[in-house]
Amino acid sequence: MKPRHTWSALTTASLTAVVLASASAHAVGGGGTAGEVDERTLASTAHSQIEVTHVKGGGGKGKKGNLAPIDPNWKPPACWYEPLFTPEQLKAFVEETDGEGMVGIHQGWYGRSLWENHYAKGKHEPNLDTENTTAKGYDNYNIGKKGYFWRSVAPDDADPRSSACDKVMFWQDQGEIPEVPHSPTPKTLAEYAYDKVEIPETKIEAKPAAKSTVNLPTWVWLDKGTFKDVKVRAELPNTGLWAETTAKPKSLHLEPGTADSETFPASGECKINEDGSIGTPYTKGKSKQDPPCGIKYLRATDGKPFQLKASITWEISWEGTGGAGDTMPDGTFETTQDMNVQEIQSINR
Repeated sequence: MKPRHTWSALTTASLTAVVLASASAHAVGGGGTAGEVDERTLASTAHSQIEVTHVKGGGGKGKKGNLAPIDPNWKPPACWYEPLFTPEQLKAFVEETDGEGMVGIHQGWYGRSLWENHYAKGKHEPNLDTENTTAKGYDNYNIGKKGYFWRSVAPDDADPRSSACDKVMFWQDQGEIPEVPHSPTPKTLAEYAYDKVEIPETKIEAKPAAKSTVNLPTWVWLDKGTFKDVKVRAELPNTGLWAETTAKPKSLHLEPGTADSETFPASGECKINEDGSIGTPYTKGKSKQDPPCGIKYLRATDGKPFQLKASITWEISWEGTGGAGDTMPDGTFETTQDMNVQEIQSINR
């Protein structure tokens, strides 16, 4: 069978049939500091070796969810490059798979001679870019040198932005980060970690809880410690790069679920108190007072409860390798709960 390049945007699912079933695996990097890499790794366009650790918060067994950035234009990186194989590992990969896999997110090589010609015999190959640049060939997989062959990865290979990482898998000396567009940085890892932050779903406290009354305020609050900071760490093996992304609760926003209502404050935005709580718990005798955080419904429900939406806004910051750090757009996490509202019945005599 003639060796072939595949230039189209292949997905992981479409590659399953061409991956061989060899069980052999090789540890990436000296000393096996990263995870295991086998032929499926190279064939998978969406596989990243970034290691994610939930350092703080977000625990428990309840339902969790990811933050949604408030800025609709902000998106995490669509692609970057990562170290994948040492010279010895790449040679073993080619021999064991007979040359079946990906040299880039959207570039598959199928045929052992393609790999051998480029990585062992010095043949140049074109990169998959609009500038028509050339990837220079290598001698004997660079065996004897210290370093890694780097390959592009993408969380979602169907994202059109992922085509920006268009270089054929290339060499970089050990201890160095490639000076090419879309090389990983601490910020890359921080943004990757942002997408991994898991926020626990917590039902807000409301009084009266079971059923509100028309024209009487419903007090809403969250006790101190209900929401805590959440921190996620992301590390890219064999690069020395790391970042920790922290989400800190900032405010609670209420949407009553009907226009026939009022919110307290009028903006519906309840700030977090100095002690970490939100609002003030209801106590007996306050039924007619306006709460610092709450809702007043102006009409009763008729068999179908209103859907009260409670959105927590989280401030996002990060720190990483070399003292790097900054902020990122705030994120939100929304929960919904039923609110039944009754009409007070009175009898005139």
